[in-house]
Amino acid sequence: MTHHILKIAPILEDDWCRKSIFRTSCTVNDKVCDVIIDGGSCKNVVSPAMVEKLALVTVDHPHPYNLVWLENSQNVYKHCLVQFTIGDIYYDKVLYDVIPKDACHLILWRPWQFYHQTMHDGKKNTYSFTKDGVTFTLLTVNPNSGMSSVSIGEDDKDK
Repeated sequence: MTHHILKIAPILEDDWCRKSIFRTSCTVNDKVCDVIIDGGSCKNVVSPAMVEKLALVTVDHPHPYNLVWLENSQNVYKHCLVQFTIGDIYYDKVLYDVIPKDACHLILWRPWQFYHQTMHDGKKNTYSFTKDGVTFTLLTVNPNSGMSSVSIGEDDKDK
């Protein structure tokens, strides 16, 4: 006698964390913008569309370069200092290279992660770091709820 057993792996409630890149939102000049944090490159990037729509000031890049991304090549000759907030409690200014892309408005890559000595929790898909003596944890967008936020570390709430 043969028994056939169909075994289906349970769907984990936090399975979306395993399959999602880190995405959140920030506010620039009172406008909500999409942000991706990714350690796979060495440049922080802002889209020219965002620069234009928010009338951000760009300056000539001190060391223009050619960026090859998959099969596309772009000359990078401008950069822009962007001030942003995530939630109501985290504020930062980052120098971004202006590069056309469709993934989001801002990409924080290795320079930002290095400067803030971030720690990525791959299971929870969060980034934690300390700035000005306050520990922050950035939470990714849950595609099921569309919500993201930032929290202050428990030790810092009493300060």
